[in-house]
Parts: sequence; structure tokens; C-alpha cells
Amino acid sequence: MLLFKTISSIFEEISRENSRNNITEKLAFLFASSSPNEGALLSYLSLGSLLPPYKNMVWNIAEKNIITILAKLSRQDKSIIQALYVEEGDLGTVAERILNITQQTTKSTSSLQEVYNALHQLALITGTGAQEKKEAFLLHFFEQEEPLTIKYILRIISGDLRLGFSEMTLLDAFSWSIINSKKLKKPLEHAYNLSADIGLIIKTLKEAGPAGIEKLTAQPGIPIRPAAAERLADPEEIIKKLGSCIAQPKLDGLRLQIHIFKENNEKKVAIFSRNLKDMSDMFPEISKLAKELSDKSCIIEGEALAFDPETNQMLPFQVTSKRRRKHAIEQNAVNIPLRVILFDILYYDDEMLLSKTHTERREILTKLLLNRPSNSQGSSLTMIEEKKVETATELSNYFEQCIVDGFEGIVVKKPAATYQPGTRNFNWIKLKRKNSGSLQDTLDSVIIGYYHGQGKRARFGIGAFLVAIYNQKEQVFQTIAKIGTGLTDVEWISLKELCDKHLIDHQLPIVDCPSGLKPDAWITPTIVCSIRTDEITRSPLHTAGKTDNSQGYALRFPRIMAYRPDKSATDTTTITEVDSLYSQQKQKNNKLLGI
Repeated sequence: MLLFKTISSIFEEISRENSRNNITEKLAFLFASSSPNEGALLSYLSLGSLLPPYKNMVWNIAEKNIITILAKLSRQDKSIIQALYVEEGDLGTVAERILNITQQTTKSTSSLQEVYNALHQLALITGTGAQEKKEAFLLHFFEQEEPLTIKYILRIISGDLRLGFSEMTLLDAFSWSIINSKKLKKPLEHAYNLSADIGLIIKTLKEAGPAGIEKLTAQPGIPIRPAAAERLADPEEIIKKLGSCIAQPKLDGLRLQIHIFKENNEKKVAIFSRNLKDMSDMFPEISKLAKELSDKSCIIEGEALAFDPETNQMLPFQVTSKRRRKHAIEQNAVNIPLRVILFDILYYDDEMLLSKTHTERREILTKLLLNRPSNSQGSSLTMIEEKKVETATELSNYFEQCIVDGFEGIVVKKPAATYQPGTRNFNWIKLKRKNSGSLQDTLDSVIIGYYHGQGKRARFGIGAFLVAIYNQKEQVFQTIAKIGTGLTDVEWISLKELCDKHLIDHQLPIVDCPSGLKPDAWITPTIVCSIRTDEITRSPLHTAGKTDNSQGYALRFPRIMAYRPDKSATDTTTITEVDSLYSQQKQKNNKLLGI
């Protein structure tokens, strides 16, 4: 039986650890010590959740109630707890600090299962007086716990453990817990790409070993990690890379993965976002259309776009993104109707289709749409058009036509390519419209820290922020820009409030930041934003793309354009993409100079 006290102690060691290998080994010790079921629960809780990330279960307990709990436990005035919270920015740290001073020594004996059960029971408290009931429940539970365990229970409830590891680190730890090395990482990652339930992965590994992992397959109801496109500079490069290919319009909407399946003989629909969040409740009209689509189990991918019913024109992403709201869902469905354009099918009639070619999957999807009930034929669920192209001229002409039609570019696909989940490669290549600046596109980056600022901005507490992109090979976030312009006073205040929800007191081992760029406040890599820049330059300071033989990349005159809550921190622009954009920029500049 794994005690939660043991887990809390290891988490505390990890919070002070700067070595990713040491973090992996400490996690591996916990998973090696756990039963299959405990391993699954531990994997969820270590990511700040009760369930797989794609399932929605939240605690919804207000900070003021937790402050009241800590005041009662410590027999201190709430104003003291509030002041400590302002100072620390983390109620878990406040709990440990104040209770170590005031609480009588308590020997916590709660097991992982008992803590999990308590947190599950807490999440189920709803209705009238729920906050007061949650407060009473937690107070009673915490009276039997030590300060350190309370610290990490509160951090789990906040969804921010501040430990600096992700699902990929857990996969390393799973491998290490079984064979004392990372050699199982590749099959474990493949299994996780097929079935994005981290608890299922460790449970299967502990119950059935590596052979069981090899047999794991996709199943409706559990999201598949989506494939992603690389980018190249122009049609000539794309044709050189792919040869004869398929081109589709690039849609600027919400990417959705729609699952249709039966559960207890009842047809169900689950809708997942790009970053694997369950959005089924937000799109009731899509669920209704999907139920009419097929009586067979299937997993299909598409893009949801807001449109104007009067003009039949697609609306900007900023309008579409308003449909992500959890309130006034029915009214939003009327005010902002959606059209879903399907572009792939990954599973159909109990068969996984990932190993089939794009052409073969397209044929299956076409038949599925043609065979739907006649009353659905005119619905807002359609299939994306595509065009076969042989030459750069054909591809360029199609690209220009898509721009004229209001799309943001094209996605070019290899007809014979299989679907590779969780992977960004050149089976899919995106080409987007050019802008007036030297750079043709925005970059998606993640905020890792901010600087307090001087002068007028000193009163905001933030004057600039540091962004990074994710290096998938090294599994680290590498700095690419320090941004101090482009926001209004109100936006600076809003950004600080957003960042302060993810404050940490140290640099995480998954962040590669030189000492010369060290921010005043570190942020857990969570907030993804699109950045516009005039130019990509080489930098002796920034670490993005830096090697022994070349300097890193930096952005010249960067400014934030939009937040991307539909993307995860590891779904940022890649080093490969930056390489391509930099090369594209050099070619354009050379032409202007006549070189």
C-alpha cells in the first residue's frame, strides 16, 4: 500500500530538483512501489487531476474557503492567511508554512487510495451550499493530515503541482520503473499517442508488461493524440519534398476529434479539442449531427468554424473561439452557429484506420457521409474539398484561389501517408498567406516568465514577458523572445493576472533559459500565445535552436496577437518550423538584394 505521505515527500524532493534524470528516477521509484491501480491513480494526481486530462472533473472550491480552512486549522485570523497568500502566491506553500508553526504534530497514515477517494468525494459535492459543505469536508480531512501532505493535496486541487514534468516524463518514469532504463519509451509513447489515457498506460504496463503495451489500440471514447503539419516556404519546396500530392484549404477554426460509440447500448458522442479537452457539452448541435452520421463506432477529425447564415461566409477564429465558453451554451449555439468540415477518419466499425493511406481513409469518410440519413444531407457537417496537384505551378494557383476564397492558406498531404498520431512531420505541410513583414507567419509560443518593469509599468507589476518554444527532441522549452511592447495598460494587467495563476518560485528543469534572461517571476509553461514578428534573427543569448555550431533564434519586434487556449504548451511552433521560416526569410531578403 502506497502512503500519500511517501508521495508528498518524493514530490517535495522533485520540487527542488534541477536534473530531469533525477526527477525521472524519483518518479520511477513511486511507480515501481505501486500496484497497477495505484499507478493509474498516481499518474492522474501527479498531473493535478482525478481522471485522464480529457475527462472533466473539477473541485470548484473557492480560494476564500481554503483560506478559511487554513485559518481554522492554524487557529489564526484569516487576514494572516490572506497576507501569506499574497506573499507566496500558492495556498499549498501557505498551508505548509503556517501549519508547521501552529499545528500539533500529526502522523499522516492516509494511503494514496484514501486521498484519491476523498478528492473524488469532494468533487461530487454540488448543489445548494456546496462551498460550505466542501469546506467542512476538507477541514475534517485535513485535521488528520501533516502539513506536507496538505500542501500537495491543495496543489492537486489547484491543478498546478509546480513540479515541472509532463506526460512525457511520466512515460520515461514508467519505463525506468520496469527495466531501469528508458528503452521502453518509444512503445510507451506510441501507445499513449493511440490512447491518451496516461493511467491506462501504466496500469497496462504493470499488469501485462511490454507485450501488453504493444497490443494497446485506439478505442472510441479515448482521444487519439492528433497528427500535426510541418511548414515549408513555398510551393516549389513542397513539390520537391512530396512530389505528386493532395492539397486542401487550411481552415482557421477549432480542430475537433469526434467520437461516436455505444456505451451500455446507448449511442454516445464525445468531442475533444486539439489539446484533448472534452468539449462535448459546448457543442450540442455537433453532437446531434454526429449521432445521425453513423450507427457504427467511429473517430473522425474536423474543424469547426463559425459562419454567418445570411452570407454563408466563414467568420474569423476570434468569433469561433467564443463557442468555447461553458456558459449560455444554447444561446451561443444560436448566436454563433458552427459548420464542421471533416478532413480525416481514424477509426470505423471496430477497425483502427491509422495504417491506411490518406487516399484509403478519404474513401471511407466519403462513403460515411454519402450514406448518412437523407434528412442530414444539407446539414452543417461536410467534408473538406481537396485537389490533386503535380507541379509547383498547380499548387501555387490552388493556394492563390484558397486565399481569394477567404482561407488562410493550404495544407498539402502525401496521398500514400499513414496517419501518425502525436507526430509533426512532412506527411502534412502547411503553407499560409504572406504578410507585409519579412516573416510570413505567426509563431505559437508559451510564456515561461515575466519581468516587473520600470517607470509607468512598475505599478502593473509586469513590464515584459519571456516566451519559449518546445524542443520535442530534447523535451525542453527554449527561449526565443522577450516581449515588452504591443499591449495596452488593461492588457498588461490582465496578462499579469493570468500569469500569476501559474507562478512558481524557481526555474523548472524543462526550461532552457540563460542566466542573462532570467525573469523576475517564473511561470509554469501553460499559457500559449501567437506571436507576430518582423524577422527571425540569430541570437547569442536565446536558446531556441542553439547548437554547438550555431547561435539560437530570436524574434525582432515581437508582439502578442492572441492567446491559444486550444493548444497545449508542447504544441508550439517547432525548431524545424523556425528553421524553415528563417530560410524562407533569407531567400526573400536575398531576392530583394539581388543576390
